[in-house]
Amino acid sequence: MFVHLASDLLKFIWRWLNISKDMIVNEGIRAQQVRLIGQNGEQVGIKSKAEALTMAHNVNLDLVMVAPGAKPPVCRIMDYGKFRFEQQKKDREARKNQKVINLKEIRLSPSIEEHDFNTKMRNAKKFLEKGDKVKASVRFRGRAITHSNLGRQVLEKLAEECADVSVIEARPKMEGRSMFLVLAPKADKQ
Repeated sequence: MFVHLASDLLKFIWRWLNISKDMIVNEGIRAQQVRLIGQNGEQVGIKSKAEALTMAHNVNLDLVMVAPGAKPPVCRIMDYGKFRFEQQKKDREARKNQKVINLKEIRLSPSIEEHDFNTKMRNAKKFLEKGDKVKASVRFRGRAITHSNLGRQVLEKLAEECADVSVIEARPKMEGRSMFLVLAPKADKQ
């Protein structure tokens, strides 16, 4: 019997304490009057905080502030523990279903040979087919920067060769001594 009373007391304390950082619950509500929404979603009206807490306590549920910015604040009678559990479950599902897209970089030179270019192109296609974005960069050394059109041609050739699995997300542009191009996988490939 003592164990039963102790567990009831712990449930009562847990329920009536403010157990959340994002929502204000029960005794943590500071407003004197609140707009109350019942446990089935019906509008109860504007009640004092004490009345609202009593109504929530009578049905063995929590009073949760759902819109603190409203005048008066909106509170709802609900099972806060169950609500938090459902929210955490939705968050876990969302994290599980999200797709992480990495950015892989491929470095080229303005005077790259055909075989080296084909190897880099195969790697880029492999990354794109896996669902990653590819950032192709051409680094200009010394006086090669005066022939930036050669680097642009190399990047455009790479984009053309990978056109079956990618779309151009960012056209070739210069940043310092490098020129960049970003390719993203096609939507139907993902």
